[in-house]
Parts: sequence; structure tokens; C-alpha cells
Amino acid sequence: MLDTSFLPYEPIVFGVKVNMHLVLEYLAFFVAFRYYLLLRKKSSDSISSNNRLSIIIGAIFGALFLSRLIAFFENPVLHYEQGWLSILNNKTIMGGLFGGLLGVELAKKIIGEKQSSGDLFTLPIIFGIIIGRIGCFLAGIKEFTYGVETNSFLGMDLGDGLQRHPIALYEIVFLIFLFFLVKRLQKNPNRFENGMIFKIFMISYFGFRFLIEFMKPNTFFIVGLSSIQLLCLICWLYYYKTLRKGILYAGNKLHLL
Repeated sequence: MLDTSFLPYEPIVFGVKVNMHLVLEYLAFFVAFRYYLLLRKKSSDSISSNNRLSIIIGAIFGALFLSRLIAFFENPVLHYEQGWLSILNNKTIMGGLFGGLLGVELAKKIIGEKQSSGDLFTLPIIFGIIIGRIGCFLAGIKEFTYGVETNSFLGMDLGDGLQRHPIALYEIVFLIFLFFLVKRLQKNPNRFENGMIFKIFMISYFGFRFLIEFMKPNTFFIVGLSSIQLLCLICWLYYYKTLRKGILYAGNKLHLL
């Protein structure tokens, strides 16, 4: 069994306790952006540099707003009691992704950009989330990315003496699989229309998160679902045309078999 007695991991450097989750969160942004710049240099991007910049700015503002709004609705009573500082500090990648998507679409409408822009961001986003989730795991129960108690052999002590599902590790494994799947799909770019790779990522990741939320000790539910799960359903509705095409395609393949 993996020894997790070091969790939460907060090393002392020059007499100062280091918040490794925060360090890895900033590292995730830096590495993901550098990775994006590397991919853009190697690709034939049909979107101009000025329009790309406008799209990135739209993504940032959309992500900042919705990441905090969705985090607030995970447990609004608790966050309201803790005050505005808690609301500003709490955030979720799910709200960030969907808010970023809406921010991008708004920015593209303003600047009149018609080309799909998501494919180039897909691998950097996945890589950045993996780094961030390592930080979540090291934070133990100090971050709301831990699971409910379990008797499964996968259970770990994340800092409170209880055997819990290590949700962050489950997500890392899934994201690594998704990363290599996307890389494989991108080897045959003519197979998909522009923007389809990003749609596959969003549908897959939000579907995974919808399921994994049942393993978290959520305390606030609407119609039996958490705010994250409701957002996942909204995302799927947003991509319903793509989902419908995928289901029809899979149905035809099964019919041929």
C-alpha cells in the first residue's frame, strides 16, 4: 500500500511553509502556455496573431468568472458564511473550461473570427490540468478533490486518517489516457473537421467528471446532482449536435458488425 502519511505535503523552505498546490497551479499555467506556443510555432495556424490574442483574453476572462461562480455553487451556504475572500479564492477547473469556451466564442463574435480555435489549445490544457491535479493530490483533504470513504484497495489516507478514493489520481490516469488519445487523433488531421479535437476533449472530460462526482462527499445537491454535474450536462447540451453525430456514427458501425 502506498504510504501517504506525508499528506498534505507542505515542505518548509527557508523557514516558510510552501503551498505546493498553489506552486503547481501556477506551474501548470506557465507550462501549458509554453506548450501552446511551441505547438503554434510548429503548426500552420489559420488564425492571425492579433485574433489569437483576443481569443486568449476572452478565454481568460470567461474562465476567471465562471470558475469562481461554479465553485461558489458547490456549497453556497459555506462560501457565503466565509465571506467574499472565500468566494474569490475558490475556483474549479470545470467552470474555468466552460467559462473559457464561452469567453472565446464571445471574443470571436466581437472580432468576426469564423475559424475554430480550440484544437491548438487541447493538448496544453490537458497537460496543464495533469500538473494541477498533482498539486490537488499533494494538498490531501485541504482541497475538495478527495473522495468518500471506501473499503476498496484503491483507498488512501489523504490526511484525515480515513481511507478515501484518491479522486485526483483517478483524474490524472484518465487525463494521461486522453492526452495520448488526442495525440493519436491529431496524426490524421484530415479525418476531422476543424475544432472537432477540442469538442472530443470537452465531451470526454466533462463526461468523466460527471461520473466521478458521485465519489465525492458533495454536501449541496440540486435535483440529486452537484453544481459540477449540472455544468457537465449543460456542456453536453452545448455540444448536442456533436454528440448526436457520434452516437449515430457508433450506431452505424455496430450495425455493420
